[in-house]
Amino acid sequence: MMLSFFDQFLSPSFLGISLMTLALILPWILFPTPSNRWLNNRLLTLQNWSINRFTQQLFMPLNQEGHKWALILCSLMMFLITLNSLGLLPYTFTPTTQLALNMGLAVPFWLATVITGLRNRPTIVIGHILPEATPGPLILVLIIIETASLLIRPLALGVRLTANLTAGHLLIQLISTATFVLLPMMTTVASLTLILLYLLSLLEVAVAMIQAYVFVLLLSLYLQENI
Repeated sequence: MMLSFFDQFLSPSFLGISLMTLALILPWILFPTPSNRWLNNRLLTLQNWSINRFTQQLFMPLNQEGHKWALILCSLMMFLITLNSLGLLPYTFTPTTQLALNMGLAVPFWLATVITGLRNRPTIVIGHILPEATPGPLILVLIIIETASLLIRPLALGVRLTANLTAGHLLIQLISTATFVLLPMMTTVASLTLILLYLLSLLEVAVAMIQAYVFVLLLSLYLQENI
């Protein structure tokens, strides 16, 4: 029995064993396996078209050096979409509602972009901390502000993804609970809340895809500054 609405975000476990690893690995089964046939089925064709369009839009503003990141960023995009959408199925768990997991994805990728910039363009990357022709009294203040804005980027990535998915799941839980409570008393109102629940579920599917895209898009913007 669910004692709190936030119980749905607890890490899944069975006999005291955490199932987080299983929750991360299992969604990959949902991807169709490519074949060696000349003609693919509709699902494979749609998947390949989506990946190609995403790759074109994501790497259009990047130079040739940034195109080396295409495989890892596209894989991250598909991985996040699958994890975000997994929680919309009955009796499932959304791993990306855990801030620790999102920070575990955000910090290494952000750090990789920073290290890449320090290795390839150290002068320009460090120059972002202190803009040219800065007045003397503002030098220390700007250094502190720019350093804080640089260090807060991974936190913003992880918190944004966690907050959006958590808020959507909580809203769905609240409206579904209200629908079951109102059904025996006010059928008309329960029907309206059921329609609202259906529309909200469609919106949550869109949010799951958009938030994965925003996560990877921001990483590509950070990469653009360092290559």
